[in-house]
Amino acid sequence: MQSNEIAALINRVAMGDRKAFASLYNATSPKLFSIYLRILKDRADAEEALQEIYVRVWQRSRTFAVDTGSPLAWLAAIARNHAIDILRARKPVAEDLDAAYDLADDGTLDPEQQVANADEGRRIDRCMQELDSAHARAVRRAYVEGLSYLELAEELKVPLNTVRTWLRRSLLKLRECMER
Repeated sequence: MQSNEIAALINRVAMGDRKAFASLYNATSPKLFSIYLRILKDRADAEEALQEIYVRVWQRSRTFAVDTGSPLAWLAAIARNHAIDILRARKPVAEDLDAAYDLADDGTLDPEQQVANADEGRRIDRCMQELDSAHARAVRRAYVEGLSYLELAEELKVPLNTVRTWLRRSLLKLRECMER
């Protein structure tokens, strides 16, 4: 299924469309299940986590913004973060968490790609440092950790529209910085 079709399903789910939710589940659950299985290493835990994550997807579908990236990446980030939370609840060992992040990657990269990704990561870090610290934290919490705009607003104790404005302006600044 194409990225734009998945995004359309997520938008329909946000409006309470149960058929779209079933279609979204059928289209994306194999990918998310494989993430859970690789991280949790237990089929029963992976199946349970998969069901839990689709409850979150149902609840958070309104926070998905089509222009912020791939819908499958959004779903995978939510799943990966949930799996890591499950690992943390089991036993908080940093080495296991690092391994989980490594396992969540979709494939091994050749050395050239690794260097390119590391360089891109450094550029992103440099650009993130140019943002106000509160805005940079909001960007990380929303786009890396998968928090909804509403969750961010509650956490930061600011109005929802303020969070939206911060994130939009921060993304524009990041884009501008990355294009230099």
